Amino acid sequence: MPDRNESIPDDHDPLRNIAPTDSDHLDYVGQQGLAVEQETLIEPDPGKREQARSLWGHAWRDLRRRPIFLISAVLIVLLILIAIFPSLFTSTDPRASDLTNDYLRRPDWSDFFGAGWFGYDGQGRSIYARVIYGARASITVGICVTLAVTLLGGLAGMSAGYFGGWMDAVISRITDIFFGIPLLLGALVLLNAFATRNVWSVVIALSFLGWTQLARVMRGSVITVKQSDYVVAGRALGAGTGRLMFRHILPNAIAPVIVVATIALGGYITAEATLSFLGIGLQDPTISWGVDISSAQKVIRQAPFVLFFPAAALSITVLAFIMMGDAVRDALDPKLR
Repeated sequence: MPDRNESIPDDHDPLRNIAPTDSDHLDYVGQQGLAVEQETLIEPDPGKREQARSLWGHAWRDLRRRPIFLISAVLIVLLILIAIFPSLFTSTDPRASDLTNDYLRRPDWSDFFGAGWFGYDGQGRSIYARVIYGARASITVGICVTLAVTLLGGLAGMSAGYFGGWMDAVISRITDIFFGIPLLLGALVLLNAFATRNVWSVVIALSFLGWTQLARVMRGSVITVKQSDYVVAGRALGAGTGRLMFRHILPNAIAPVIVVATIALGGYITAEATLSFLGIGLQDPTISWGVDISSAQKVIRQAPFVLFFPAAALSITVLAFIMMGDAVRDALDPKLR
C-alpha cells in the first residue's frame, strides 16, 4: 500500500480530469464581458454621435439640403446688406427731386444700377434709389417688431404654461382681449396718438398688439415640455424654477416659436407697408416701400412701373421670410423626417 505522503504522478492525478468549476466559468465570462463592455464604450467619434442625436443638428443638416432654404437665405442676406449699406448699390440721392425727369418716360434698362434704371416717380426722384433705401425702414420694422413680440409673448406664454393656475387664467384672459383687437385697426388708433410717426412709433404700435400669437404658441409648447421625464427628475433633485425654465424647458420649447416668428416677420413688413399706404404709418421724409406705393397710385395709369418696382421689392422680401419660415418648420418637425 503506498505511503500517503508519496506524490502521485501527473498523468495519474485525478484532479486533472475534473471539469472546470462554476466559479472558474463565471470568472472567464466576467472577463470576456468586461472586455466587450470596454470595447463598446470606446466611440470612434463622440462629436458626430452627439450631433446626430441633437434636434438642431438634424435641422441644420436638413436645411442645407433644401433649395427653398438656400434661396431664401441668399435673398435675406442680400436684403439685409442693402438695408445696412445702401450706398454700395447706388450713389444716387433718393430724395433728390428733378422735375426735368419725366415720369412718363420708360425706364432706361441700359442705365444699369443707374438713377434712371427703374425710371422716375412723379416728383422726378429715382425709383431705383428709393427702392434700395426703402429696404432699411421696412426690414428694420419687421425685425424689431419680431424681436419685441417674441420676447413679450415668449415670457408671457412661458409663465402661463409653467406656473398654471391663476397666473395661466389671468394671462390667457389678457391674451383673449388683445386677440379681439384687429392688428391694423388697433395700430391705426395707436399711431394717431403719436405726434410724429416714424419707424419706432410703428414698431411700438405693432409690438403692443402682435405678441398674442407667440404667447399662445409658447404656452402650449411649455405645457408639453414640462411633463417630460427630465423636467420631473430635475424638480425632484431640487432644481430651482429659474434653472428649470431657462435651462431645461426653454431650449426644448423654443422651436415652434422660432418657426412662427420667422413667418410672422414677413407679415409685420406687410403691416408697415399697409399703414404707410393708408397714410397712418411712415411718412415723408422717411423712405419706405409703402410710402412709394401710396404716392404711385396717382400716376398708375400713365406709368405703372412707378408702382411695380416698390411693390415687387415688398413682395420679394415678404416671400423670402415666409419661405425661410416654411423651411425651418419642416426641418424642426420630427413628423416630417
